[in-house]
Amino acid sequence: MLDDIRGEKIKKINNFTEAGIEPYPSGPFEKQNTKDVFEKPVGEGAVIAGRIMLFRDMGNITFMHIQDESGRIQVVLNKKEFSGDYKFWVKNLDMGDFVGVEGKRFDTQKGEKSVLAEKITLLSKSILPLPDKHKALQDDEQKLRKRYLDIMFNPEVKDLVYKRDIFWSSIRKFLKDKGFTEVETPVLEVTAGGADAEPFATHHNALDLDVYLRISMGELWQKRLMIAGFEKTFEIGRQFRNEGMDAEHLQDYAQMEFYWAYSNYKNGMKLVEELYKFVAQETFGTLKFKIRDFEVDLGAEWKEYDYTETIKEMTGVDIYRVNLNTVTEKIEELGIKYDKDGFNMNRAIDTLWKYCRKQISGPGFLINEPVMLSPLAKRQKDRPELAERFHVIIAGSELGNGYSELNDPIDQAERFKEQQRLRDEGDEEAQMNDEDFVEAMEYGMPPVCGFGMSERVFSFLMNKTGRECQIFPLMKKK
Repeated sequence: MLDDIRGEKIKKINNFTEAGIEPYPSGPFEKQNTKDVFEKPVGEGAVIAGRIMLFRDMGNITFMHIQDESGRIQVVLNKKEFSGDYKFWVKNLDMGDFVGVEGKRFDTQKGEKSVLAEKITLLSKSILPLPDKHKALQDDEQKLRKRYLDIMFNPEVKDLVYKRDIFWSSIRKFLKDKGFTEVETPVLEVTAGGADAEPFATHHNALDLDVYLRISMGELWQKRLMIAGFEKTFEIGRQFRNEGMDAEHLQDYAQMEFYWAYSNYKNGMKLVEELYKFVAQETFGTLKFKIRDFEVDLGAEWKEYDYTETIKEMTGVDIYRVNLNTVTEKIEELGIKYDKDGFNMNRAIDTLWKYCRKQISGPGFLINEPVMLSPLAKRQKDRPELAERFHVIIAGSELGNGYSELNDPIDQAERFKEQQRLRDEGDEEAQMNDEDFVEAMEYGMPPVCGFGMSERVFSFLMNKTGRECQIFPLMKKK
């Protein structure tokens, strides 16, 4: 059936070619937006272009709906008014074709704002038929795989694309207005650093070198810029983590990180709260959201959640008075699924925290995390077992991570060595030992607050999965 339709459309392409009409001409075609044409007075000239979304031949008159990015408008092709070969065009045009229309604004007898066509220019002949708007693309897999069709027929998905743009643009505007400089750092790294994550590995042919796709938004590179004398930097880009996929986590996604010299995590918390409120208001026009089973008001007081106390309150476990077996038993008692490969005390405590986190609505900040879980964060002066670190907590998830950056090169070297030991023992998410970065730190790095947030924030505020909120998510081959 589909082959028959394609065959008929290809015949029409040949008909246009034989008539001396190029079926795929080069641009430009100077057009007006359909939404602007709607506002034109009757009788004024109009030039529009877009895809034919409806085509209804009534004999000596044909009705079409033409859709461009700004909207859709009816075009009336009347045999008496049309300057070309009416029968030829009606016979060879189809839904899905891109056309340019020159004519005049007029209203039909029913009062529908339309364009009366005087001339049509074929801009691109479609070969595959458009799906039925009521029956097609009901399957979620097909919607993501053929995203271009989903956007074409679903205004909500199209609006999502615009909202993503506003989301990232508002973050950029906020930071620029605060005096931050936007930078670009390497995507390919010899040592993947700046996060607890498993990287993608690849090979650089020209240098005959094994490299990794970055797992952070240039954290260790932006810190080098702090060493060099910059005081406020940020980067927005793509980063990659070769880990599991679920509703919250993707392997290829957009991230922002900023670094702020002569500051600390408490200043960072204030700035981040202001940032989230600004971005939410700019993107969605509200600070109140329904996310999963939570009602979240970003305009409410942002609470602080103590890491150790929250775990103790919700599970009865004091993380400083237990061993790995005890924590593992509690995890299994609570029915929490976990990956046993490379499982250690750090992973066990983190697994227990994630169980607790899912019950917290926020908005707020997780504070007082153990240093053993924060290899790049500064120790608290009065409680050296804790890090000067915070996470944004919204709707049961961590939607941002910041800390006072460790700037003691000796302490950093020891933590890297411990992380490398865990990695050698099978913890693929433990950080690599970056000796070059430690060397840079030995030249001196000022106090710095760093913070990172990903497009997960956007998907949560949209109350959708991460894949749904990417324009073209990665899909398996058919």
